[in-house]
Amino acid sequence: MIFIHLFIYNLFCVFNSHALDTFIAAVYEHVPFFPDPNQSPVTREEALSLMNKNIDVLETAVQAAAEKGAHIIVTPEYGICCFNLQRDSVYPYLEDIPDPEVNWIPCSEPHRFGPAQVLERLSCMAKTNSIYLVANIGDKKICNASDARCPEDGHFIYDTTVAFDAEGKLIARYHKYHLFHGEDQFNVPKEPEFVTFDTPFGKFGIFICFDILFHDPAVALVISHNVDTIIFTTAWFNLLPHFSAIEFHSSWAMGMGVNLLSSNIHNTSLHMTGSGIFSPDKLGPYYYNKDTDEGRLVTSELKSHTRNCPTHSLVNWNLYATSIEHFPPGTNVFNGTIFIDEFSLTELTEPQGNYTVCHNNLCCHLNYNILEKQSDEVYVLGAFDGLHAPSKVFHIEVCTLLKCKSLETCVEAGETASTRFESFSLSGSFATSYVFPEVLLSDVQLAAGKFQVLNDGRLVSLPSISSKPLLSVSLFGRNYGKDPQK
Repeated sequence: MIFIHLFIYNLFCVFNSHALDTFIAAVYEHVPFFPDPNQSPVTREEALSLMNKNIDVLETAVQAAAEKGAHIIVTPEYGICCFNLQRDSVYPYLEDIPDPEVNWIPCSEPHRFGPAQVLERLSCMAKTNSIYLVANIGDKKICNASDARCPEDGHFIYDTTVAFDAEGKLIARYHKYHLFHGEDQFNVPKEPEFVTFDTPFGKFGIFICFDILFHDPAVALVISHNVDTIIFTTAWFNLLPHFSAIEFHSSWAMGMGVNLLSSNIHNTSLHMTGSGIFSPDKLGPYYYNKDTDEGRLVTSELKSHTRNCPTHSLVNWNLYATSIEHFPPGTNVFNGTIFIDEFSLTELTEPQGNYTVCHNNLCCHLNYNILEKQSDEVYVLGAFDGLHAPSKVFHIEVCTLLKCKSLETCVEAGETASTRFESFSLSGSFATSYVFPEVLLSDVQLAAGKFQVLNDGRLVSLPSISSKPLLSVSLFGRNYGKDPQK
């Protein structure tokens, strides 16, 4: 009976989707002009000069997006300023960004809230091109010394993403809550902010970079605030096998059942690339280029109201894995490092088979058939259930099939492979309902149209998987309830 119910539900969504409005989204991967972190503090004029060089490039992208009919464009974290600056050097780059409730169009009233040259220019770009514009800058707020949280310099400084509507009005301001290692120039807001804004083409929510790995605000925006599309400004370091930008961001969109507009900065020396327009049923288009230093505009048409068809909620992620007997563990189960976590691993020694490997409370099951195995390539099945090292600030549950450089370690997972799989089926006894499916092909390419997630929690291949060599297949679970308390 449950299968009939799911069929009718999915059929309703298919027919209903044809009546939904659509919109054209754009994201721009930008090669920023970074300030010199070793330079003495600059003047406001010098800071504006550097920021305007970045805005000049972004303005060209905004114009190009508008010419393609885009309704909204997202530009990246640190796309304008403040990357890697010390706190005493960041002040000239900051502006005091008011609450959007003040109903302000900086392009029309540039001096209403004091000097705001960057906000004015962004507002005018949105207004001139009749497009919603999202950008990332720095916000400063004077604080009272009587506030125990107030820094010694008397200011709260925030990594901030702002949004303007097509008339140039400031409609959203979000302060990043989860700062990454080294972002010491910024302060953490007292509480996570849940910033949303409504448009004629759906409800949007905003968060920044490292926020995506936590429940608040990322998951809460979808579950409690019913957004259709997430604005994601980021400066993302690519880290295989599970944290490549296009890999993880597309899997988050799929797992959460929303659109994700992901705009990354582009810097090959820092392994930063990977931007895309992702949805629950579409892996891209995206841009990933680690070989040349050039930006790229990506555009795509999306459904406006994804929450009308929350297909992700139909998946019971541990149903299959908890209903079967364990497969054999293979000839040898051993501990090995994948990136920086100690997994339980077993090698795939045969061209086909059924294996189980367990770590703490998680057991992962794999059925596979290799079409063409290269003798010098090693593939393993791995399981990890615990706090992610080294900072151990979030709890993950991961089942993964991947190519390793050697049996000893997967710390430096390679980007290329030659082995092709005819089929695979991966599942796990997850204790969390937040699981993100990842399939990565050789040369760090997404596997669009080559896999699907079944309602019983299995990540399975489609026949077309055999056309390309496989790097990894993963079910990446986040158990927010086991995170350490802040």
